[in-house]
Amino acid sequence: MTQQTVSIIIAEDQNMLRGALASLLELEDDFQIIGQARDGAEALEMSKATLPDIVVTDIEMPNMTGIELAEHLQVAGLKTKVIVLTTFARAGYLKRAMQAGVKGYLLKDASSDDLAMAIRKVFQGRKVVDPELVIDALEHIDPLSEKERKALKLASEGMSTEKIADSMFLSSGTVRNYLSNAASKLGAENRIEAARIARSKGWL
Repeated sequence: MTQQTVSIIIAEDQNMLRGALASLLELEDDFQIIGQARDGAEALEMSKATLPDIVVTDIEMPNMTGIELAEHLQVAGLKTKVIVLTTFARAGYLKRAMQAGVKGYLLKDASSDDLAMAIRKVFQGRKVVDPELVIDALEHIDPLSEKERKALKLASEGMSTEKIADSMFLSSGTVRNYLSNAASKLGAENRIEAARIARSKGWL
């Protein structure tokens, strides 16, 4: 039986790593690298134009993160499957990635053989997640509600309570309550410290 060729786009903001990944994966007979993107936004446009089977993406990139890329691909109705390859072993990232429809989640210290195997499994419709990350995710449950998280994220970007309220279509008092609750849940003295803690856990 003829082996199917898997078309792949790589999204990674570090030029050297992006090129190295492409070169390694091109060594596999059944892989074809059809695009290399510097960030999530570029990867999204490439995906819409070329309809790859798989996007292998970093998480933290300028313009659009890997998780946001996965969300946009879902909204666009593309059948492209997303594999996250990251240095960040943060439990919160894993949960958010799975919610965004990511099918594979590996750390960058994984071997090229592990990555190739993960790509083939995801292409076949399976999910692949680093076991160490699964255990970590179970031990560190995100206590924030979706609205608390959004309010905290906007606050960490320098938005005032009033502007956050306008953005979320809520009253200023409700936003203050969300921010206060978030800080309390995280054991933080203020919204800035709460945002720092949440970001370090991958919850923002």
